[in-house]
Amino acid sequence: MSSSALTDPATAIAQAVTAEHAAHYREHGYVVIPDLLSPDLLDILRRNCQAAMDRSDAEMDRLGTDVLGITRRGDRYFSCQPSHTDGELYEVIYSAVMEQAVRALMGGTVHVFWEQYVVKGREKGMKFSWHQDSGYVSADTPHQPYLTCWCALDDMSEANGTAWILPTSRLGIRSRVEHIRDEELNDLVGYFGDEPGIPVICPAGSVAFFSSVTFHRSGFNRTDRHRRVYLIQYSHDVITKPGTGEPWGRTECFLKDGRRVAER
Repeated sequence: MSSSALTDPATAIAQAVTAEHAAHYREHGYVVIPDLLSPDLLDILRRNCQAAMDRSDAEMDRLGTDVLGITRRGDRYFSCQPSHTDGELYEVIYSAVMEQAVRALMGGTVHVFWEQYVVKGREKGMKFSWHQDSGYVSADTPHQPYLTCWCALDDMSEANGTAWILPTSRLGIRSRVEHIRDEELNDLVGYFGDEPGIPVICPAGSVAFFSSVTFHRSGFNRTDRHRRVYLIQYSHDVITKPGTGEPWGRTECFLKDGRRVAER
């Protein structure tokens, strides 16, 4: 889809995710849609990204460490649930374009599950190993595959460590597999084969949608600029921890029987 097709907002909402996109997602476990986010939504995401990184640095300062989970100061940042602090991000999570995309790719009843920034540092941003997003939800927590919306805040290339995706149609795996922790990087790794995957090469404002059981990884950032991504994840059910029933993430109902019910 060309950028010119997204000039008129009404046309953009109607045509953002087509039946062909949805069919590709169902067959291959992912679909990449260039130039999907409006300039206004992209501005919101960029404006709040640095604030999220600063909060991570401040927390590491407080703890006297350069490592916070899978965040490593200056190398890569995973800033979870930033909208709880920067409410402006709700305009993206609950945007009309995300509503249309989630309806087309999931349908039915859908909840907001998670959101976070993922940033690779300049000239040294670390790689991230082959994994499924569902690999980060424990094996004793049965759940339907959920949807990851990988929003590119910068032009994405192999040079700046874009994501690489292993289509489910190529690998033949469409369910969660056990992951092993990499003790050096603290990553969970679920694939050790030789398939190279497909790089997500796209301009800023594009969105890669992929299933939580679709394997993906990312490379080093070898450029002199940060590589910034904002993730939103939507699940059919509220995913809860076994035994306690405590939610893994968020619980807001977004769509009910395909119709929007949630507002900020």
